[in-house]
Amino acid sequence: VQLQASGGGLVQTGGSLRLSCAASGRTLRNYAMGWFRQAPGKERECVAAINWSGGSTYYADSVKGRFTISRDNAKDTVYLQMNSLKPEDTAVYYCAARHSLAVATTRNEYDYWGQGTQVTVSS
Repeated sequence: VQLQASGGGLVQTGGSLRLSCAASGRTLRNYAMGWFRQAPGKERECVAAINWSGGSTYYADSVKGRFTISRDNAKDTVYLQMNSLKPEDTAVYYCAARHSLAVATTRNEYDYWGQGTQVTVSS
């Protein structure tokens, strides 16, 4: 499956962005999905994940209450709505697909990765 992430950009502190991750090649219905981010000099971390149906989600403590992950299986697309953005949210954001129905939060549990989209939050 090929993943294409989009929606990143430059935003001021407190602003919002919505990232999209569109799949091609295969339907996403059989895949759990995750959004990861990697800031310069830091490890890639999972910020949100969702199971195949959307009925189970995970959020990192740093984004709880501000980010929302969702999916539209009919469109083979996963979203990450990011509100109340902070400078520490600045990173390259990646979407990833896991050939499993269950949520996962570690990098090595995912099978496919998108190319990343830059999010920059100015203070």
